[in-house]
Amino acid sequence: MTDPEVIEAANKALAEEFELDVDRFRPEARFKEDLELDSLDVVDMVIVLEKTFQIKIERNSSIMDIRTVGDMHQFIIAKKRALEEQAE
Repeated sequence: MTDPEVIEAANKALAEEFELDVDRFRPEARFKEDLELDSLDVVDMVIVLEKTFQIKIERNSSIMDIRTVGDMHQFIIAKKRALEEQAE
């Protein structure tokens, strides 16, 4: 899966889950302030992303630094790359 495909899949899955227009998932969009997602929504977001990408997202410092959609994209891309490297 290419980086643009990861971004597109993440945006689509989250837009469907939260019933938001996919165009709102711009890299600079902040989850709380711009997308109006609260802490309970974050839990749902993690579940959706885990299912979409078949990954496990542990609570660690890197996940705690995610504030924008772009941060989330980079986190997922890095996670997917790490898993692919482990599989080789």
